Amino acid sequence: MTLPKDPIILLSYINTQLRDNYASLAEFCSANDCSAEDICRNLEAIDYRYDKDTNQFC
Repeated sequence: MTLPKDPIILLSYINTQLRDNYASLAEFCSANDCSAEDICRNLEAIDYRYDKDTNQFC
């Protein structure tokens, strides 16, 4: 699957997936063959960072 390019839509999509289906960002990335670094870089551009304790970008 191709991840959304728009950072706001990506944020919504990733947080929903993490909440509903995956215990961590690493698990999500492994299952979807994508890069955690790319996701983090794209979301940091809109001032969101991954929080391992809550398993979401905030």
